[in-house]
Amino acid sequence: MGQRVTKVSPMTVGEVYDQHLSTPPKPSTDTELQHPHPRDETPVGAGGGGGEEGGVVEGEEGGVEGGVGGEEGGGGGGGVGKGGEEGGGVGKGGEFMLFYLLIDYIFSRYTIGDQLGKGGFGVVYEGRRLNDGLKPDHPKPLPKEIALTILANKGPRVPEIIRLLDWTDHPDHFVMVLECPSPCENLVEFIRRHGGSLDEEKTRQIMWQAAHAANMCHLRGVFHRDIKLENILVNRETSEVRLIDFGCGDILRRTPYRSYSGTALYSPPEYHSRGKYYGGPATVWSLGTVMFTLLCGHFPSDYDLFLLQCKRWSIPGLSKECCDLLRALLHEKPSQRLGLGRIMSHNWFKVVNLRSAIKN
Repeated sequence: MGQRVTKVSPMTVGEVYDQHLSTPPKPSTDTELQHPHPRDETPVGAGGGGGEEGGVVEGEEGGVEGGVGGEEGGGGGGGVGKGGEEGGGVGKGGEFMLFYLLIDYIFSRYTIGDQLGKGGFGVVYEGRRLNDGLKPDHPKPLPKEIALTILANKGPRVPEIIRLLDWTDHPDHFVMVLECPSPCENLVEFIRRHGGSLDEEKTRQIMWQAAHAANMCHLRGVFHRDIKLENILVNRETSEVRLIDFGCGDILRRTPYRSYSGTALYSPPEYHSRGKYYGGPATVWSLGTVMFTLLCGHFPSDYDLFLLQCKRWSIPGLSKECCDLLRALLHEKPSQRLGLGRIMSHNWFKVVNLRSAIKN
């Protein structure tokens, strides 16, 4: 289960505040907190008798799995402890009952299937929408992950960014329903299925989409901050990409960030050397790490990075343009890295367009 420690209003994103609640979670009866559809356009598959597959993410504030308090007598964490009525009203054995109570609103609109994945900030279940309700308003501040996902999708449809289909907000918990492209897997599984690394052509196809998703997030004021193999879904049949999981993200700003809540292996070197970093160059570094890992099957070592800086890094069979882009993405100095908005215009991606033109 993921933690909810911040809320953001998607309409006035300047106000971000922390909130640490300890009230025992109860099903919400406030219709203002129930949002059948967060976006202004009708979700794919709306109407009719059909459904759309989705992923259901349950988040929790307090950091306690299943909302069970860690102290006898309750009150801590999710506010539910071993002490029955005196400590919060639900015993430790009521964990699963509590789970169903918390997502009653979702169950009335979705069938919940198997668990698809679990990370440090949430659990994802397979889901299928049964029908559609009214379009929502956003009168109250939202949990940050929900707000960032909405902001990243605000405007014309970007297929490379995961869509939020539905959510419900409880005092201590929130539940998100996300689209679930099928058949899909994350890049870790995708690489493993392809023998541990990808060829240049397949890497190029994936990286263009990942760079486009990251750039659109920034244009819409969202700093994802956790672009990594696990957070990029790939359709096994079409190689179409979805960027997922905004749980470590933040509102994009021009001033530097001084804490890093993403994955350490993808963190930019300036954070470790100077204790601060900017959103754009940090995102470019993460994309470079993803690209290197796709091609090589391992993360870049210090020696790899040294060779890249010296323009001496290469792998047999890789094009010069490919090595040039890796060097531009993984430059030690953030000011010397390729700008996020310029990645898709790099010569490495133009090679594909040129070959397509020749074939046609």
